[in-house]
Amino acid sequence: MNEKETKPVETETDELLDESTEPADAEQQESHQTETEPVEAETQIETTEDEDLPAISEAEPVEIEAEAEIDPLIVVNSAIQAEELVDPEIIEEQQEEIIIQEKYEKGLEKTRKTFGQRLNELFANFRSVDEDFFEELEETLIGADVGFDTSIKITESLRQEVKLRNVKKPAAIQNTIIEKMVDLYEAEGVEENNALNIQTDGLTVMLFVGVNGVGKTTSIGKLAHEFKQDGKKVLLAAADTFRAGAIDQLVVWGERAGVEVVRGNAGGDPAAVVFDAVERAKAENADILLVDTAGRLQNKVNLMNELEKIKRVIQRELPDAPHEVLLVVDATTGQNAMSQAKQFKETTDVTGLVLTKLDGTAKGGIVLAIRNELHLPVKLVGLGEGIDDLEPFDANDFAIGLFKGLLKEED
Repeated sequence: MNEKETKPVETETDELLDESTEPADAEQQESHQTETEPVEAETQIETTEDEDLPAISEAEPVEIEAEAEIDPLIVVNSAIQAEELVDPEIIEEQQEEIIIQEKYEKGLEKTRKTFGQRLNELFANFRSVDEDFFEELEETLIGADVGFDTSIKITESLRQEVKLRNVKKPAAIQNTIIEKMVDLYEAEGVEENNALNIQTDGLTVMLFVGVNGVGKTTSIGKLAHEFKQDGKKVLLAAADTFRAGAIDQLVVWGERAGVEVVRGNAGGDPAAVVFDAVERAKAENADILLVDTAGRLQNKVNLMNELEKIKRVIQRELPDAPHEVLLVVDATTGQNAMSQAKQFKETTDVTGLVLTKLDGTAKGGIVLAIRNELHLPVKLVGLGEGIDDLEPFDANDFAIGLFKGLLKEED
């Protein structure tokens, strides 16, 4: 009974569905074709979506329209601009500058801490800025090896500044002291050139002078390593023939740097070694020749005569050489380094200084004293014991390394 009743119902239902759907589908197809043809002409994206997706959600057309509005040229141009902004050379330079600045900050840590402690003690002992304060300030600066003349200049300038600005707060006074030190340092070095005189065409000869024990041979080895890393062909000349072990020491540094050393016999003629080194450098088309010299006491007449003889030998082959005469001084010796620099400058045509062991002293103010009193540019500084720790001197990096953290925020 149930089977007979249900079958006709299913048949009728199917027939009704067939009759009702066919005309509707025909009308929909006609209207759909009419509506889609012009759209197909306007945009291929919408037609494709309509044919493949007859039933889509309301959110999907929004995504389709957003994608359709993206201009491929804008995407390409944006990619090009992004690539230009991320220049590998620029990134490498910035990273190198960060590394060098960190070396300065680390190398000057002892000086910075000591100088900061001295200033803190000074301000703790004085409630007001009076004449006693300025006298104590002079002693503080001299104790940091800023130098007597330089300390007087800074103190006098500070006196005038305090009166002019009516400075009373300790933080403001401390900032003014540092500002005066930086200003004086920059003013004294306006016409100085801290860069090494490297010849763009031909051989560059650098003569290193200085007393024994200041780090002369070590500095030569480190600088040779730097030049070798830059792709230059470097030769070393072991012209310190009088000191026992000096030749062997330079040979060891030559091996570390991967450069050859021209040497003679111990006790031999230094000028003869230099002559051989110049001839070999010219024959091999070398870029750099670094000459190590004897380092006996600078007031010995024989030493100065020997240096003059070496210079004559070099100039006979290269009239415009040596291109640098670098005096190496030990920063840890303070005013002794200043005395050495004065005597060498009087007897030798020193073109610049190499300040070694700056990381091992609490008296980095010696750089200010040398700049102000001798007017000699510091060209290289030793900021550590590693082979990569000899850096070209940079006044900005030095100032940041020396005074970072000492400037106070004024209330």
